[in-house]
Amino acid sequence: MTIVSMATKVSAEQQRNVLEVQFATLLERSSLNPYVAYKSRIKDLERFQRVLKTNYPFLVSALSEDYGHRSRTDSLITDILPCFQMLRYTKRKLKRWMSPSKRSEGLLLMPARVQVHYQPLGVVGIVVPWNFPVTLSLIPLITAIAAGNCVMVKLSESTPHTNQSLKTLLQDVFPADQVCVVDGDITIASAFCELPFDHLFFTGSTEVGKKVMKSASTNLTPVTLELGGKSPVIVAPDIDPELAAERLLFGKNLNTGQICVAPDHAFVPEDKLKAFIGALRSQWQSIYPKGIQSDDRTSIINNHQYERLVSLLDDANKSGVTVISLGEPATDIVTRKMALHLVINPTLDSTLMKEEIFGPILPIITYKDVHDVLHILQGHPRPLALYLMTFDNYFQQHVIHHTHSGSIAINDSLVQVAVDDAPFGGIGASGMGSYHGIEGFHTFSHAKTVFIRGKLNPRKLFNPPYGKWWQSLILELFLR
Repeated sequence: MTIVSMATKVSAEQQRNVLEVQFATLLERSSLNPYVAYKSRIKDLERFQRVLKTNYPFLVSALSEDYGHRSRTDSLITDILPCFQMLRYTKRKLKRWMSPSKRSEGLLLMPARVQVHYQPLGVVGIVVPWNFPVTLSLIPLITAIAAGNCVMVKLSESTPHTNQSLKTLLQDVFPADQVCVVDGDITIASAFCELPFDHLFFTGSTEVGKKVMKSASTNLTPVTLELGGKSPVIVAPDIDPELAAERLLFGKNLNTGQICVAPDHAFVPEDKLKAFIGALRSQWQSIYPKGIQSDDRTSIINNHQYERLVSLLDDANKSGVTVISLGEPATDIVTRKMALHLVINPTLDSTLMKEEIFGPILPIITYKDVHDVLHILQGHPRPLALYLMTFDNYFQQHVIHHTHSGSIAINDSLVQVAVDDAPFGGIGASGMGSYHGIEGFHTFSHAKTVFIRGKLNPRKLFNPPYGKWWQSLILELFLR
């Protein structure tokens, strides 16, 4: 069977047919080679690394075309370097991950050997969002390939230039019956999610995640949902406002806040509000000396997202709360660039505090007692990340043990996502399942128990007829 290339303009029905052909081809390949050897997987990863090293400048250029303007440094930090880091890490760990693990057979089943083998699932589907189209397609792909799977990747229709560069790159690395890439609108995305994959990996919004899970449920396809939510920052009373502002701004400025784990809103001591705003203003202006026209300032991805963010600011202004732009001009409709805007004490039931912001707007809520903040967080959906600014060891442990979130970063923001050797994932409304680290390898593998009995078989003593002495022995050995 041959792969049909995705044409630039074809009907939705034709694209669905292409999906079916591609899926059937990958399914056939995974059936013929259900367990891929270590050497073959390593060769794939090494070839991937070589081709990416040659082609990453094209990806950086394509990302900037899709955004209108994207900071080169933003692209390198968020979309390129993590892929190289994950490739190196995965190659180093893969042999150990693939090795069967020994388990205890227990007293009742002795003597025997028990192992857990990690087998490829088969065909994995990956749905990619627009904010990090390289990282969020290639890192799950790297892990799925390392686990021995075939992969279909559905790219976002919002990043056409990057999509084309990714297609070219992946065609140079993998045969079409091992990895294939499709793009298209929501109709194609829906058809993609309805395919009977062995696993479906989705990164995107919570609302779309619900639809993806519903589509996957038709085929009982297991899903990993990497969603988002409103990741809060707690600025504790002991922290220096200057330091807290510096640590927060890194996560809020990168990619102009268009990140699922970007700081969404901040809780600040009432008596330190003025100092905190001043620190944010002076540091933001130092980072962007030319304001929003600085080359390091990334544009909002498209008009729809830009208008959504402007609408949130309009709503805040109409509600009468204080809105502060850290740069002038505050916005540029032509370049879709925006300064960071602070919104002071919006109500908790406002649109700004209920919807994920995903951009350069930072609500700041003041408090008198920091424990009141924890009560607020416990009453809201569990976020993908929680950021805590404090050097108080007792309070650090208190927050770790009394809050739920996908991850916590203390005295920093965003960087926990870059840890290759630890799982990354959400909880509750912010997602399910995880990847990165050995947990990512397990996400794309089936843990198959293998029980091995030798010549000696004491289990035959369990066969009927059962006498009272046997029942007494069981009670004596196992129930005491």
